[in-house]
Amino acid sequence: MAIFKKKPSCHGPVTGPAIKGKKVALVGNPNVGKSVLFNALTGAYVAVSNYPGTSVEVSRGSSTIDGQPCEIIDTPGMYSILPITEEERVAREILLNERPDVVLHVLDARNLERMLTMTIQLVEAGLPVILVVNIMDEAERMGLEIDIPLLREKLGIPVIGAATAKKRGLAEIRQAIAGYEEGRQAVFGYSRRLEGDIVTIAELLQGEYTLSRKSLALLLLQRDEEIARLVAVQEGERGAFVAERVKEKIFERRESFHLDLSLERKEIVKGLLAGVIRTPAQRRVTFGERLSRWAVNPLTGAPLLIVVLYYGLYEFVGVFGAGTLVDLLEGKLFEGWFNPWISGVVKSIIPWEIIQELFVGEYGVITLGLRYAVGIILPIVATFFLFFSVLEDSGYFPRLALLVDRLFKKVGLTGRAVIPMVLGFGCDTMATMVTRTLETVRERVIATVLLALAIPCSAQLGVILALLSKTPGALLVWSLCLLAIFLLIGLLAAKIMPGETPMFYMELPPMRLPQLSNVLTKTYTRMQWYFMEILPLFILASVLLWLGKVTHFFERLVDWMAPVMAAVGLPREAAVAFIFGFFRRDYGAAGLYDLQKKGLMDPRQLVVAAVTLTLFVPCVAQFLMMKKERGTKAALGIGLFVSLVAFASGWLLNRFLLTTGVL
Repeated sequence: MAIFKKKPSCHGPVTGPAIKGKKVALVGNPNVGKSVLFNALTGAYVAVSNYPGTSVEVSRGSSTIDGQPCEIIDTPGMYSILPITEEERVAREILLNERPDVVLHVLDARNLERMLTMTIQLVEAGLPVILVVNIMDEAERMGLEIDIPLLREKLGIPVIGAATAKKRGLAEIRQAIAGYEEGRQAVFGYSRRLEGDIVTIAELLQGEYTLSRKSLALLLLQRDEEIARLVAVQEGERGAFVAERVKEKIFERRESFHLDLSLERKEIVKGLLAGVIRTPAQRRVTFGERLSRWAVNPLTGAPLLIVVLYYGLYEFVGVFGAGTLVDLLEGKLFEGWFNPWISGVVKSIIPWEIIQELFVGEYGVITLGLRYAVGIILPIVATFFLFFSVLEDSGYFPRLALLVDRLFKKVGLTGRAVIPMVLGFGCDTMATMVTRTLETVRERVIATVLLALAIPCSAQLGVILALLSKTPGALLVWSLCLLAIFLLIGLLAAKIMPGETPMFYMELPPMRLPQLSNVLTKTYTRMQWYFMEILPLFILASVLLWLGKVTHFFERLVDWMAPVMAAVGLPREAAVAFIFGFFRRDYGAAGLYDLQKKGLMDPRQLVVAAVTLTLFVPCVAQFLMMKKERGTKAALGIGLFVSLVAFASGWLLNRFLLTTGVL
């Protein structure tokens, strides 16, 4: 089957084989459509790996353009070739060290004036640049007119107008890559004084460099330490002399160099855009812009979020995915037909009962592991990832980040943390990995604790929604408990953890109607790695449970846990779901599903079990990711803390419900 041949990384870096041929690097600000263009050029199959020595991931894929093999590299978002963040540094490292044959600079047509500054820097650096003016469809809807041929003439490089999400301009981009030849690019002139400083430094450089001497001189004058180290190595004995001259120039221009350079580049951009871009006297406000304003305004954004959660999570994932589809697959397909049939086949082939139990018994690999993975978990994660991909492609997540920024600051995070938190509802392991995009170590630790504690993964969430939706009061109690614990632990962590919450900024992409093909591709890719991740674990868990049963260890384990279950008001059999939860959160939730079907728990016990299990220890994969990202001691500490909070919360909730008689 094709899906088993190749898959992108989720829970760890995957290093793909080296690809021969022309090397094409995609660069540009975040959220300008680089990844959409990357997928369009390469297809869904890519290798994602950490850039050496960093935690920043870089996607690489292959493509054949005009009969020529190409390696396509999707670099992290960057605003300038003078890096500030780790992502920008990695993007520039790729330009410096991998010497791409073509650099595709992708920018947003609606923000041409702001983003062209980086085009100037790339051209100035002597890189083989092709400019892709993307999101032209949105710009046109706003009434903007961009003269692409005139911009091409002024810059002296290939310039292509595109709307890559709608496949517009892809043929021209492919053609430009295939036929790219280095020609005469535009030269941008600065003031006499600045040009004098640049020439003074540039004439001192005699080593071999990827970037032009003019660009290097400007970076040295901007106190770029990495370039200073590179120049020291390349110039050898002359390095100290060059450094001294640079130091003198920096001292002479210490008052206003950065401001002067920025103002002069803005003037250059204005000159480039003269006659190129025409704006309407009265700009049309599109529906997407109105929706964008509603999404970030607390008065309209909060109700909009509730609508999104209700119809997306509750109705689509909970009722349809975890209800209708699970009933169909697990109830009718597996329990009604497949399990009886395969049990008969296995028993007719294998004469030993103990071995039969391994495949088709109570904890059999097929009748339990495969049934849980395919019959219960798969339909839930499929509906969740479909919903997630629609939200992602619509541009809603950055608005959600802005909306919750103030609330998140109370728990020591910024709005940026909403991305791993929302992603956690899909898979906490992947979300834990994504916490590395947060700015400070403090934020990363707080986010990791909250993900391990109070964010259920998609399968667990779907099963719990299906379990509790028949008792709306139980669902409300479960939701309020999780929200209260999320806020309480977050507030405590923000008080205890040293350090300040950083400033928050985020590029807002346009809000648009998602493209069905992109949504389906993303959903398929995510389901592929998820299924490949869980299936071996479910089989392994079934084997271990079978071993536990035949050695009677499993029964003893249930006995040992019985007092804990009794303390939180749960029947002895609930221990089974918690043992399942050691392997995977969703496996444990599926165990609760079985207990409910057998009628072993009343609504009070069901909600206590759901809260305790949701807060319970992270699954094996998430624990390993925590160990990788935060270290062994931190991972063990978080696991222990989460377990204690889970059972303490379950005990308190049970006492509260018994006392008040709410359920």
